[in-house]
Amino acid sequence: MATSDTCPVCRTAEIVCGKWTLLVIRDLADGRSRFCELERSLHGISPRTLSLRLRALEEEGIVERQTFPEVPPRVEYALTRKGLALLPLIEDMRTYGREWLGQSCAEDEISESRPAAIAAA
Repeated sequence: MATSDTCPVCRTAEIVCGKWTLLVIRDLADGRSRFCELERSLHGISPRTLSLRLRALEEEGIVERQTFPEVPPRVEYALTRKGLALLPLIEDMRTYGREWLGQSCAEDEISESRPAAIAAA
């Protein structure tokens, strides 16, 4: 039997199951965002938690951070190819929740209007 170190399901769950992590990825699906934009869209997340999630996702190669040499400094976050590959997983979770748990979220209206490129990612 595979250990959690070698099981791909366990390894993926370790990365994405942290509180707020999937929501950060979901919000970055629309493209680059600044820290304050993510903080606003993720109602209830503390700046510290958002910072920790972004750092962990960056270390996993899921999010890239770009710093612009401006005054004041501007930092933007975006999904990498590895991060974009998680979007179908999030869509499948949304579908499962609708079909089997009888739940929908406010993001449903937003996600249905997102560009088709996201669905193809």
